[in-house]
Amino acid sequence: MFFYEDLFKALEEDKIEYIVVGGLALVLHGVVRLTADLDLVVALQKDNIHKFSKTMTRLGYKPKVPVPPEQLGDAEKRKEWIEGKNMKVFSFFHQKEHFRLIDVFVTEPIPFKELNKEKKIVKVKDTHIPICSIKHLIELKKKAGRPQDLADIKALKKLRYEK
Repeated sequence: MFFYEDLFKALEEDKIEYIVVGGLALVLHGVVRLTADLDLVVALQKDNIHKFSKTMTRLGYKPKVPVPPEQLGDAEKRKEWIEGKNMKVFSFFHQKEHFRLIDVFVTEPIPFKELNKEKKIVKVKDTHIPICSIKHLIELKKKAGRPQDLADIKALKKLRYEK
């Protein structure tokens, strides 16, 4: 299948609250687009982040920055990263397959409860993958505003009107 299958299966089994956003969410909605990394909004409650960090470590992922992955669950540490380093995402890479890159938002660009309320569940084999709604994807893409994001918005709007 695709190279994040083991991750999605583990996140589901470990009951971690997250939503797929970014390019892979577009692909899972049906937009034809090339993407390699995986963008996630993970519920930032300490226990959820702790479970998420343990799962990432167990699967062979390490933070790109030299800090323990559990620090992602520390609200004060995230605040330091945002204010001091203008950090938007906390990145993980796979130790053996470096192309497997996962970006986790250090803030909730849209409150997680809102994303969760309107998420779509896509079933791939026996795994359920929560993806961001088209409405929220468009909102996130507008915030980012890069040329690829503007192209993604056009594709999402076209997809929304075709349904």
